[in-house]
Amino acid sequence: MVTLLDLEIAHLARVMEPSMIGNLAGPILPAAYWRGRLHQLLDAQHLTNGQLRALDSLLLQLDDLEARAANNTSTLTTVHMGKRS
Repeated sequence: MVTLLDLEIAHLARVMEPSMIGNLAGPILPAAYWRGRLHQLLDAQHLTNGQLRALDSLLLQLDDLEARAANNTSTLTTVHMGKRS
């Protein structure tokens, strides 16, 4: 039986990464937004083991996306500063 919580987890799994990758202007929605959504779901009562694993996986994915975004930002800043010299 698919629950509303399962649908919400599936939705976040589909939209979180594209939103974090965003476009040339940066992420469409920040990591803090996604982290809040995930933690809100973690606060729900009666989560199944599968739901907990899925949410944990999404949090790890978010950590990775956030680290890559920070790395890309620092790389772009270094490149930009190098061109000014």
